[in-house]
Amino acid sequence: MNSIDPNPSQEPKEPLEPQAHARTESDFVIDALTLGKNKRVRKLLGRMHPAKIAALLELLVAGQRTALWQQVDATLEGRILPHLNFNLSRQLAGESGDDLPSEQATPGQSGGVHPQKVNHLTAVREALGQGKLKRLGKILQRMHPAKVAGMLEGLPPLERARVWSMVDTERTGKVLTYLHDEIRTALAQELDPDDLIASIETLELDDLVDLIQTLPPALGSQLMQATNGGRRQQLESMLSYPQDSAGGLMNMDAIEVRASVKVSTVLRYLRLRETLPPQTDMLMVLDRKGYYQGVLRLSALVTADLDLRVADVMQTDVEAIAMETPDTEVARIFQDQDLVSAPVVDAQGRLIGRITVDDVVDLIRDESDRTLMQMAGLDDEADMFAPLLVSSRRRAVWLGINLVTAFLAAWVIGQFQATLTQLVALAVLMPIVASMGGIAGSQTLTLVIRGLALGQVQKGNIRVLLNREVGISILNGVLWAVVIALLAVAWFGDWGIGGVL
Repeated sequence: MNSIDPNPSQEPKEPLEPQAHARTESDFVIDALTLGKNKRVRKLLGRMHPAKIAALLELLVAGQRTALWQQVDATLEGRILPHLNFNLSRQLAGESGDDLPSEQATPGQSGGVHPQKVNHLTAVREALGQGKLKRLGKILQRMHPAKVAGMLEGLPPLERARVWSMVDTERTGKVLTYLHDEIRTALAQELDPDDLIASIETLELDDLVDLIQTLPPALGSQLMQATNGGRRQQLESMLSYPQDSAGGLMNMDAIEVRASVKVSTVLRYLRLRETLPPQTDMLMVLDRKGYYQGVLRLSALVTADLDLRVADVMQTDVEAIAMETPDTEVARIFQDQDLVSAPVVDAQGRLIGRITVDDVVDLIRDESDRTLMQMAGLDDEADMFAPLLVSSRRRAVWLGINLVTAFLAAWVIGQFQATLTQLVALAVLMPIVASMGGIAGSQTLTLVIRGLALGQVQKGNIRVLLNREVGISILNGVLWAVVIALLAVAWFGDWGIGGVL
C-alpha cells in the first residue's frame, strides 16, 4: 500500500527580497528637524494627528524631543499633551510656559510712567542661546516685518538662518521685501519652493515686482509661473518697464471712475469694494477709452452733494507722470508737491497705474544709502556679516585705487625733493596743506552730490556752478595762504617758508 507523504518535496523557493521601508510622516519630520528646516517641520506637524505627534515625541531622544516641541503650534499643545505619559506631559507643559519680554514701566521726570522699549535683537539672541524657539517665534510674531528684516541683517549668518526658520510662512514674503538684495536672495533660496510661492500670495504687485527683479532668474521665473493668469499678466506688464522709471515704481491698483457718474454711485461702488488699496487718497477719472482726465479726491467725494456728478467735483490740474520718467524725477515731484499718490500714464495719455508715497520713501532711502556707501567705495547691498574673504575683496578695489593716487601724490612731492632738502620745515607743514585741500574738496563734493540729488545741478547751470566754485576756491585759497604764511613765519622765523606756502 502506497503511503502518501504529507510533506511532499517541493522546489526550494527564491528568498523574498526585503521590501523597501515606506517612509512615514514621522520620518520626514525627523529629516527636516535634523536639517534645521523648521518651516517644513511646522508644516508637516500641521498635517499630523495629535496622537501621532505624541508618539513621535516619546520616541525621540531628549534633545530632539525638545527641538520638536519648540515647533509645535500653541493651538495643538493641549491636544497633544493628553496622549503623552504623565512625566513627559509635565515636562513639556513646563517648557511651554515661556513668557515674552514685555515693556517695563519706568518713572518719568514729571512723575508719570513711561514704557521701556524692548531690545528685540537682545531678546531674540537670548531665546536662541537658550534654545527657546517657541518664545522666539512669538517675539517675531509681534514685530513688524520691517523690524524683522532689520534684525535679520544685524545677525551673523548662522543665527540669521535659525531666526529665519522661525518666521511664519505667510509673513516671509513681506519680510523679504524689506531686506537688501544680497541677504534677500540668500534667505529666499533657503525656503522650500512651495513656501516661497505661498509667501507671495498676499504681496502687493509693486512689492512682488521688486522681489522678482532682485531674485535669480530661475527663481523669479518660478514665482511668475506660480501666479494666476490675471495677476501674471499684470506682473509681465510691470516687469516690462525699466526698474528705475515711473513704470517700474508704479502699482496697478488704481480705482477708476467716469466723470459722468453721480457721487452717490461712486460711494456705493466703494462700499461694495469693502477695502481700498493702501495710500488711496484719490480716484482716477477716465473717459470711456481709458484716457486720464483728472482725479477725484476722497475728501471732496465724502463732502460733496450726492446728486452732483464726478465732473463737478473732480480736479483737472493734477498732472499725471509719464511712465518713462526717471525715478529720481518722480521722487522730486512727490517732495515738491507733497503727494500721497500720483497717476501714471503711457505715451498716449492712458492711465496704466499709480505711484504711492511708500515706494517713493523707499526709493529716497535707498538712494541715500547708495550715495553714502559709494562715497567710501562700498557696495550698498553688501551683507555686513559677509565672509571675510568676500568683504576683503570688495574693499580691496577701492583701497587699490586710493594707493595709486597716494603714489601719484608722493611722486609730485618727490619732484620738489631738492627744495625740501633745503627747507626741512616744509615737510612739517605739508600735512596742513593736504588737510586744507582735502576739506575744501569735500565741501565742494558734498554740495554737488546734494545738488544732484535735489535736481539743482543740471546741464543748464553746470558752467555757472563751476565758475562759482572756482571763485570760492581762489578767495579761500588766497585768504588761508596768507594766514598760514604768517603763522609759519611766526613759528619758524623764516620769510622764505612763508613765501613758499
